[in-house]
Amino acid sequence: MKKTALIALGLALALLAGCGQQHDRAASGASSSVAESAPVLAETADNAWSTDTPENHGMDGAVLQQLHTALDQSEIYASVTVRDGYIVDEYYREGYGADSVFRLNSCSKSFTGALVGIAIEEGLIGGVDDQLATYFPQLAGTEKGQITIGQLLQHTSGLEWHEWNGDDSSFFELNAAENWVDYVLQKPLVATPGSSFNYTTGGPHLLAAILEQVTDDSLFHYARTHLFEPLGMSSVQWRADPQNVLDGGNGIEMTARDAARFGQLYLNGGSWQGRQLVPRTWVEESTRAQVGPIGNSGSYGYLWWTRQFGAQGYDTYFAMGAMGQFIFVVPQLDLVAVMTSSPTQQDTYAPWPYFADYILAACH
Repeated sequence: MKKTALIALGLALALLAGCGQQHDRAASGASSSVAESAPVLAETADNAWSTDTPENHGMDGAVLQQLHTALDQSEIYASVTVRDGYIVDEYYREGYGADSVFRLNSCSKSFTGALVGIAIEEGLIGGVDDQLATYFPQLAGTEKGQITIGQLLQHTSGLEWHEWNGDDSSFFELNAAENWVDYVLQKPLVATPGSSFNYTTGGPHLLAAILEQVTDDSLFHYARTHLFEPLGMSSVQWRADPQNVLDGGNGIEMTARDAARFGQLYLNGGSWQGRQLVPRTWVEESTRAQVGPIGNSGSYGYLWWTRQFGAQGYDTYFAMGAMGQFIFVVPQLDLVAVMTSSPTQQDTYAPWPYFADYILAACH
């Protein structure tokens, strides 16, 4: 596992130095020892978003203006709506803009899932049936060693985990641990792997550790060359644990526009400007309901959620992060919507009614 991290200059240093200034950076959760950053890329004709009026893409601009008025009274700081591949609506709270970088929290999991799919396609990982013991030999001969990559992707590993549980939160204990991977691997099995859903940030971190093992360079470099640069994503930061393993379950940061690129990539079946970045079959498997439904949140695929939204019951898959961070994708409408919220937002689901009652309602 690589021990070296590339510490970004320029943008990364400026953002890290200003971490207490919300107009520069919206962040939440514990900090880590390392933050890696993509190079600052100026928008070019090859990677710039195209913009257009909502009316030219079958959306009611008046309803979207009502959305802006409603968002002014919320804790949502940014909203970007893309239809037919065009940005047709964009909102930023005063003090924020298209260059503002937001912590997307558990939306990070969906990025980790994409990288797993790419690594499988390249033969770096055998497949979703690969077992933990293949990558962590200390687990050989144990039931825990039989946990599969697919089960980590679905949150069905059976490992004990209490994501949010007051003083006993496994998430906070993970962030305080000297070695995050060891912390997760030392968790006892409390259910048969594959038998039940239990949401965990630890499982995706094990996936990141596996990716660190199998890629030729750091995982961040792998992500940059396979996703961020081809997509023209100019703002990405991704924190790492004390051993410089990227935080596979949390900690990715970017602009709302760059988050929309990732949603558009999946809407395109993993293709971007004629280049297949993520295998189409992986996109399809990741975004179909494989587990659940889990309460009101919906069902789960491979590190993506899925449920219906709006009066018409549009099938939607989405990346979801605590405190109201979302990347929504609605294939039926050729629509991507990103909403990012204040790091003090207490209701993770707060963006849902704005998405359903305004953005979806604006679609003809």
